[in-house]
Amino acid sequence: MSTVFKARYLNGWPLFWLITVPMHLFMVTAMLGYDLSDPADISHMISYSVRWSVPFIYLVVAASALPVLFPSELSRWCLRNRRYIGLVFASAMAWQGLFIFMTSSLHSEYYYDEVYLLRNELEGSSGYLFLGAMILTSFQFGRQHLSRAQWKVLHRSGVYFLWAYPFAVYWWNVFYYDNPEFIDHAFYWAGFLAFAARIAAWGKRRALTFEQHGTTMASTLERSAGMMMIGFGLAASATGGSWLETADSVLMSTPFLESLELWLPFWPFEPFLPLLMIGLGTWVLTGTLRDPAKNPQEGLRRTPSAPESATLQD
Repeated sequence: MSTVFKARYLNGWPLFWLITVPMHLFMVTAMLGYDLSDPADISHMISYSVRWSVPFIYLVVAASALPVLFPSELSRWCLRNRRYIGLVFASAMAWQGLFIFMTSSLHSEYYYDEVYLLRNELEGSSGYLFLGAMILTSFQFGRQHLSRAQWKVLHRSGVYFLWAYPFAVYWWNVFYYDNPEFIDHAFYWAGFLAFAARIAAWGKRRALTFEQHGTTMASTLERSAGMMMIGFGLAASATGGSWLETADSVLMSTPFLESLELWLPFWPFEPFLPLLMIGLGTWVLTGTLRDPAKNPQEGLRRTPSAPESATLQD
């Protein structure tokens, strides 16, 4: 299997073309089945193009976590090709951008009556700005204008934002609207697991770092509280419809908070609350940095060597 994952045609630019060429052929074939003079049919193509792009941004999100959680040739292949998987995502998003442009320019009345919403416009435009900047700085001619720290901030922020948009859409489809489709459930849970994997990998690296420095582990109380918070977050992730109204009543309790919904992307953040709880639980579960000199018995503990995968940086 290691030979397969190191094959030339499954890595780098050959991998990019191996995925994008069939994807574009499917896109063109689908277009032939719709009347692109009808704005409703163009809207169907927007949804179709999104469904092609979403799995790739989820894979990009999870790529750095997989070798930490599941060291294998497959997980290392995902991390090694993260850049090209991201460019596949960008290629699919270009189709969505084209169809949105066609709707807004050729059928502007339909667009502003049936499609346009200021907050959606802000979220979508911000996503494309991030995507454009990330594409330019994925190549040396663009990357040379940023420091390493600036490049990491741009790409990490962009990946999170681009993940958040479809994840939130499918969360609302599952827990708010009637009769969600199978693909709504599939894409919601795929997005949830992708980000949960990042949280788990961060927790594992954090715990290993503390042990490497001879610091104490989390106390029994911290471990119990952390596990309860993670369990609560997992339960909330599967029962969004039951607590959505309560969360709305709290997060939209004043006129100012209500006004944020008009222009603040993703507000009031209900789709992300379970993941936030899981992240806080992981932070508590892994303990806090302590001085081993204050606890000689803990300071004498042997510090285990961290596995190679724990040194991976995102």
